[in-house]
Amino acid sequence: MAHDRARRLSARALLRHRRVFRLPRRGRRCPRRARLPASGARGGPGADDPRGRRAARGRRAARGRRAARGRRAARGRGERVPERPRRARRRNRGVRNGGELVTGAERTTGRRVAVVGGGPAGLAAAVAAANAGAHVTLVESSDVLGGQYWRHLPAERPSASEGRLHHDFDTFRALERRVRGDERIRVLDEASVWTVEPGDAAPVLHVVRGPVDGADRPRLVIGADAVVVATGAHDRTLPFPGWELPGVTTGGAAQAFAKGERLALGDRVVVAGAGPFLLAVASSLAAVGSTVLGVHEASRVPRLAAGWLPEPWQLVGAPTKLLELVGYVAGQVRHRIPYETGSAVVAAHGEGRVERVTIAKVDARWRPVPGTERDVACDAVCVSHGFTPRLEVALAAGCRVGSAGGIDADARQAAAPGVFVAGEATGVGGVDLALAEGRIAGHCAAGGGIDDDALARAVAARATFGRFARRIEAAHGIPALRPEDAAATARSDAAPAAARSEDGAATARSGAADDARENTCAGTAPDGWAQWLHDDTIVCRCEEVRYGELRRTARASGASGLRALKLSTRAGLGICQGRICGRSVEQLLDASVPGGLRDGVTTDRRPLQTPIRLGELAEPPVTDPG
Repeated sequence: MAHDRARRLSARALLRHRRVFRLPRRGRRCPRRARLPASGARGGPGADDPRGRRAARGRRAARGRRAARGRRAARGRGERVPERPRRARRRNRGVRNGGELVTGAERTTGRRVAVVGGGPAGLAAAVAAANAGAHVTLVESSDVLGGQYWRHLPAERPSASEGRLHHDFDTFRALERRVRGDERIRVLDEASVWTVEPGDAAPVLHVVRGPVDGADRPRLVIGADAVVVATGAHDRTLPFPGWELPGVTTGGAAQAFAKGERLALGDRVVVAGAGPFLLAVASSLAAVGSTVLGVHEASRVPRLAAGWLPEPWQLVGAPTKLLELVGYVAGQVRHRIPYETGSAVVAAHGEGRVERVTIAKVDARWRPVPGTERDVACDAVCVSHGFTPRLEVALAAGCRVGSAGGIDADARQAAAPGVFVAGEATGVGGVDLALAEGRIAGHCAAGGGIDDDALARAVAARATFGRFARRIEAAHGIPALRPEDAAATARSDAAPAAARSEDGAATARSGAADDARENTCAGTAPDGWAQWLHDDTIVCRCEEVRYGELRRTARASGASGLRALKLSTRAGLGICQGRICGRSVEQLLDASVPGGLRDGVTTDRRPLQTPIRLGELAEPPVTDPG
């Protein structure tokens, strides 16, 4: 070998790439035995030499260029040339939760899939359906993709450090490039589904396209073989005295200003509510220059421990969530942001805008603890007590709401004939769960099966992050308001003390039962967080319906159905159609009416999913050919 220059170069390349001295690690399959590469013809480099690989790539590229010139020449002569099949690009395999999300489609099923929503779940569903060979129409109400989670600066005002305010922004960029560049996927931005009608294979979507405040927006009718609903969720804020003041916003609004406009809501901001989302809100506010005076979590330590600590090994399967938590905690420490559990903003005060808030300790049912109130001066307050799934389109398409408040879906994410649901519409669980569900829904909507190898990673991710979502609800969910629940809690608390004597036990049980019976029959004030409401507290901001008026009207009307009570009180009938106050009003009425609400109606069901002008309805719709 010392006298053969070609073999000497090959040996150097072999040693430089460590193919001789690499030893198998524990648990890995032993690599193939290293061997000296054969020298090329005429003493040239071997196939394993870097020079040989470069030469082979050059030859392949030259053949490709010659073939392309031949195809162009044939087309110029009018000959029919078959299209070359598109191959997946290897550099697109690095997206978290399944590199298959950004690979190209290799077959055509002929199915048409309509995806409603351009957030994480919708993007994942569109790409998965295209990978399975379907032609996809993505309907997004905004002018940019990404949804609320990946809200970012518009294209005309880009930022080199866009990913600083986002988690997994590279995943979004990869999905967006694929969606925008794939000929199988058509994006209808600034398009809103305003109603849904039954169809043959799947519901028919009626879409109005254009800016929300625009005029003469055209109407489209979109038919498809399957519809994927990925409409996401919006913040839920429980009412409290003064929440209608300017300067009181949801956590989502604060993030929207920070991510989409780089604006701070105020100089001194209080963040309150429940859930890990509060940490993200505080981080976004600090990043745009606000001074966060504190983060106030309503759940107490025992409940947080009961929700997060059991079976901790399950959290190992969600390392991204643990990394997010570490990042948020580091930000809290760096910006010196206090974090307090078992406390809540129970009132906001100010003339013309918020100037201070009242913060109080709360018990396990989120009832204010007397004597713990204190005032904090601020110019903005961000309050979020979790999220409410956006269910209008799914319900109009024939889906059913489950006991947890989201849409019931099977293992394929199918919720009705021809309808698949993914993301927060099935229950709030975060971006990782939304990506996994979106991939499953898109693949199955395109005709694939749940047992296909392409879904193995997505099915595993759905199981992992589904458990994570259940932990969030167990640790941070809003307590119920039913009076009998409070009576049951009182009986449970009284049992240890009453057990000291038989007479005391009998008295405690009898008293608790009498209280529960009296509350149920008379419709007394609801328990839990409703205890921080006053009679003059506004519970419906659109219609300015106050809490005392709501309860008095409910008792006077004698109605036991939500529809009748909404007509009587006007609560939830404003411009937002109950999107902000609907769930809270529904719970307050259910706890105030003797026997509870019995008509099975929910505030999420709306015949018109988005406002539309009469002039636009007067114009005939255009049937979408795609």
